[in-house]
Amino acid sequence: MIPGKLEITIKITELPSATAVENGWQRFDIDCDGRIISVTVKPKVWKKLTDAATNYPQWVGAIAGKMGEATDNGFVLLEPSVQTFEKKQKAETAAVS
Repeated sequence: MIPGKLEITIKITELPSATAVENGWQRFDIDCDGRIISVTVKPKVWKKLTDAATNYPQWVGAIAGKMGEATDNGFVLLEPSVQTFEKKQKAETAAVS
């Protein structure tokens, strides 16, 4: 058997409802096909998400981290990091007659 590293990436397209915790950190849950993933992020990481929601009409956020302790209906995501991307409309092709 060889060692491996398990990383989880969750994609979102809406800003989650968050609860402020100590030192400006934000905590929110994401429903992934019935499994509830609990995420707590630093203020800088939360700002990336709020900036994307404010500045882009459509966007995608990729939240990556490690699987933490199990909860009753999911797990806690450890060491979360976020990348955001503007989701651009595909150019419509003109019909040729």
